[in-house]
Amino acid sequence: MNLPDALAAARSKELDLVEVAPNASPPVCRIMDFSRHQYEEQQRKKESRRKATQVVIKEMKFRPKIDIHDYTTKMRHVERFLAEGNKVKLTIMFRGREMAHPELGLRILERIADEVSEIAIVESAPRQDGRNMTMVLHPITKGGRKPKAPRPAAAAAPAAAPAETVAAAAEDTGAA
Repeated sequence: MNLPDALAAARSKELDLVEVAPNASPPVCRIMDFSRHQYEEQQRKKESRRKATQVVIKEMKFRPKIDIHDYTTKMRHVERFLAEGNKVKLTIMFRGREMAHPELGLRILERIADEVSEIAIVESAPRQDGRNMTMVLHPITKGGRKPKAPRPAAAAAPAAAPAETVAAAAEDTGAA
């Protein structure tokens, strides 16, 4: 179909004549509602952006002389970040004479890696960057830990134990 006839057909249907493949020989055109086509393209792009996962890296900073309470509090945050599906960058900050003992920071990072080994893996091993030692953890599953299911066998065993002891006690008193 030639160009004037195609334009006339598009106008008669109150639609647009859109060039789909300009590099083809002959160029390919299509009769469509161009504004609706643009809207649908925007919706597809928006949906694909919504489905795309953003990689978020959360950072937790430690010191070599960290106290137990501070350590446990920070570890709860690290576990929460991993459960949310985020990567966690752990940083040990050294100051002054602490720089002479990088093994203290390494020990803390290895302890953290051991504690979260069920929910995360070490993505980058501990390494010294100037005054900081860093390590990155990556969650094993996106959802994190699975909720603990109640064990029917374990729950039934303690309930049965007192009855057995009462029966055993009655036998002991009756036999005596």
